[in-house]
Amino acid sequence: MTFDSIISHERQKNILRRALQNQRVAHAYLFEGPDGIGKRLMALALARALLCATGKGCGTCAACRKVDHNNHPDVHLLDAEGTTIKIDQIRALQQQLSLKPLEGEYRICLIDGAEHMNPAAANALLKTLEEPQPNTVIVLLSSRPEALLVTIRSRCQRLPFQRLPKQRLTEILADRLDLPETEAAVLAALSDGSFKKALGDNRELYLQQRRELLRSLLALSPGSTVPLFKLAETLNAEKEHLTEILDIFQAFFRDLLLLKNGRPETELVNLDMKETLFRQLPQESTQSLLQKLDALDAGRYYLQRNVNRQLAMEIMLMRMNAA
Repeated sequence: MTFDSIISHERQKNILRRALQNQRVAHAYLFEGPDGIGKRLMALALARALLCATGKGCGTCAACRKVDHNNHPDVHLLDAEGTTIKIDQIRALQQQLSLKPLEGEYRICLIDGAEHMNPAAANALLKTLEEPQPNTVIVLLSSRPEALLVTIRSRCQRLPFQRLPKQRLTEILADRLDLPETEAAVLAALSDGSFKKALGDNRELYLQQRRELLRSLLALSPGSTVPLFKLAETLNAEKEHLTEILDIFQAFFRDLLLLKNGRPETELVNLDMKETLFRQLPQESTQSLLQKLDALDAGRYYLQRNVNRQLAMEIMLMRMNAA
């Protein structure tokens, strides 16, 4: 993974390239921005450049190949165990960083999802940042930097990353996946600027299953309890993709709200479902659409608070059906 192979993020690439050229690489970075937009790839490209035999991240030397295969002894990747990064993980990392590099000139550590550190882990890491080891670079990756200790943020060079612009992502997806432009635009919009999301296993959900899920939702009518509970069961079973399904529902009713308020069709997400949108439009009022969107927000809130998933979906669908 080289800087050149990473899509977009030109400003961030240039900052890191200049730091490498001037031998002014910071001892700690905080790459902040939404998940799936290239922060980890950028961190690995930095590791590659620091360890490369040519100093440029050539991609062919032994060091570059080891970084690419996640088996370089001087690159340490730290992810959450379950939902938390624990103090034992940070202590193990500190032990590794206290040693001299084994093969290269640097030791590089990537902490992905740094906001998941528990308080003890965060305080332990803070001590490492306050007393950095020579030839050591720590890169924190976070989609919620505000959840990190202020003192941790202040000891890192912060590099914000943005989502890919919708039009740019649409062009890339149309080219790489050989998709019609309309489908590529839908995939780009639902992926929320995340290239990883668009290329991952959400693709089938966004392009194929989306229609069936919306068909089941729109088929509900007041008093149709059996179909409602059946749909709630379907949603409950989709634990891994439930957030994305709620995104699909939200995008559909947001599209209706835009049309209801006279916005141009170019602003729609579901460009390939205009017929369905215009068929549903007369059945909705601005108030009913706002109530449905509120119900979806409540559903997300219940899930974040670990309310029983089946119950949360039933309540959400009942509220939407009554709107």
